[in-house]
Amino acid sequence: MSLDYTNKKEFHEKLIQEVLAEYPQKSAKRRSKHLGVSDASASDCGVKSNVKSVPGVMTIRGCAYAGSKGVVWGPIKDMVHISHGPVGCGQYSWSQRRNYYIGKTGVDSFVTMQFTSDFQEKDIVFGGDKKLEKLIDEIQDLFPLNNGISIQSECPIGLIGDDIEAVARKKSKEYDDKIIVPVRCEGFRGVSQSLGHHIANDAVRDWLFDKTDPVWETGPYDVNIIGDYNIGGDAWASRILLEEIGLNVISQWSGDATISEMERGPKAKLNLIHCYRSMNYICRHMEEKYNIPWMEYNFFGPSQIEQSLRAIAAQFDETIQQKAEAVIAKYRPLVDAVLAKFKPRLEGKTVMLYVGGLRPRHVVTAYDDLGMEIVGTGYEFAHNDDYQRTSHYVKDGTLIYDDVSGYELEKFIEKIRPDLVGSGIKEKYPVQKMGIPFRQMHSWDYSGPYHGYDGFAIFARDMDLAVNNPVWSLYQAPWKAA
Repeated sequence: MSLDYTNKKEFHEKLIQEVLAEYPQKSAKRRSKHLGVSDASASDCGVKSNVKSVPGVMTIRGCAYAGSKGVVWGPIKDMVHISHGPVGCGQYSWSQRRNYYIGKTGVDSFVTMQFTSDFQEKDIVFGGDKKLEKLIDEIQDLFPLNNGISIQSECPIGLIGDDIEAVARKKSKEYDDKIIVPVRCEGFRGVSQSLGHHIANDAVRDWLFDKTDPVWETGPYDVNIIGDYNIGGDAWASRILLEEIGLNVISQWSGDATISEMERGPKAKLNLIHCYRSMNYICRHMEEKYNIPWMEYNFFGPSQIEQSLRAIAAQFDETIQQKAEAVIAKYRPLVDAVLAKFKPRLEGKTVMLYVGGLRPRHVVTAYDDLGMEIVGTGYEFAHNDDYQRTSHYVKDGTLIYDDVSGYELEKFIEKIRPDLVGSGIKEKYPVQKMGIPFRQMHSWDYSGPYHGYDGFAIFARDMDLAVNNPVWSLYQAPWKAA
């Protein structure tokens, strides 16, 4: 299925011009700044990012509410998260990210439950503060073991001016200073879900930190896992590795997290951030206020796992460094076995990625470890510093696309004809109808974990199942049928 990519840089540049030619002049000028080809000599990927999508163009982005409720706050398991507004937003975001957790659903854990204030027309006209108060009372009656409540505001809340902060303060006092967090994450704010991440981080800072003084016996190896939402069990896989090298993980933010874990976060010695885009704000705050250093890590694929374990261990004493080397050596036979089995079946296969968060760069080396080549990658809601972090992951001539439209992505796939596409659920079925294997790289297509050494074995298996599935030999791609 793959093309000969000897001159792919020129091919990709020409392809961008062909796609832009279909737009009106003004739209083409705007979109041209978001499409490019990587240059090995440049410090970034040469595309513009974090600006408003072109009106009328089908973007794949989410909203600020999605960034707050669906990413940062939603996975905290012992809190009830209220989708405050009409029922649709809560319904659409209901348990779609596979944030695994340990607990009894409906008793002490509430991740996979939906709580909504179900706004009606009268609530828009007269306001929803009283309805919100009643909802909080009902939650306390029905789910008394919840340890906190977050109010995730949808678009109408900001438009009609409801005072969710006043409601939160009032009900918190009524319930013995219970943690009730108002989050101003109305969907119209910002240009994508990225602002929702920032707003959610600020809400943690303003409504959670320093409200209590958690009793915690600190140690020299205490760390926080930041920005891992335990999709398919990823945070658990990361935690296992970190504890194997001798570190003490005192909190996970926020997959399988509890309120008490997040409250003791400022007592850690180091913050280890997985998803930089969604949680760098709180890491910077903790560095400034609590003097906690932070660093990024990447547990996708053995080459990055080894590099990350050594970089993390270097922040501690020789004991941790020696344990890190022992862990790397322990898993080397597993890595060798996985590569021996799957690399011959996947080597030389081409991949296009389009995801959010960190995956457009972090998973690149996992594919590289299997001998696969990334021919195109891009982000839904990246900022400029994300593309700076991406430049050293991708090879010269890689096609780069920011906030790609449905039309652009379809045309790129049609012309490049990769062996595999990794993107989201909205892209999955159109791509498969084009006769191209697909993996859902937001929630691992109901598989995972993909982090860690055991996760790499699952990742390799899943890519092989997609690319080498015999069903594709029975399917004629549209361009071949034509």
